[in-house]
Amino acid sequence: MSIHTGLSAEAAVMELLDDWAAAVRAKDIAAITAHYAPEIVAFDAIAQLQFKGLEAYRQHWAACLAQCPGPMTFELHEEVIYAEEQVAFFHALVRCGGSAEDAGWLRMSGGLRRIEGHWKLVHEHHSAPFDPQNGRALFDLAP
Repeated sequence: MSIHTGLSAEAAVMELLDDWAAAVRAKDIAAITAHYAPEIVAFDAIAQLQFKGLEAYRQHWAACLAQCPGPMTFELHEEVIYAEEQVAFFHALVRCGGSAEDAGWLRMSGGLRRIEGHWKLVHEHHSAPFDPQNGRALFDLAP
């Protein structure tokens, strides 16, 4: 990752998010995790309540990507970024799935810090709305 000079903080964070999403589509674990701080705390939509630390989240990403043997759909939509000199947060809608036909929608938010000149994700949260009557996630909702 390069140090972002000449870009606004929001543009630098958007560049990071675009690069991160491309790494997810490529199923490149090393490139995905390069965007996280070692102390990342993630609340993912599946598997467990939280993931603490880069290694725990790397293992989770590997398990998630293994569930999608073919091409990966992973698109950020409606991104909103608030960034200052050292800290930023964002929210977006994410279209995610093993293929365009089975992709569903998630909500995502995250926090970043500029560490030694590089933006790093220190918190990430993915969620899906659910039906309280039956407890099922509502992945078929669309913006």
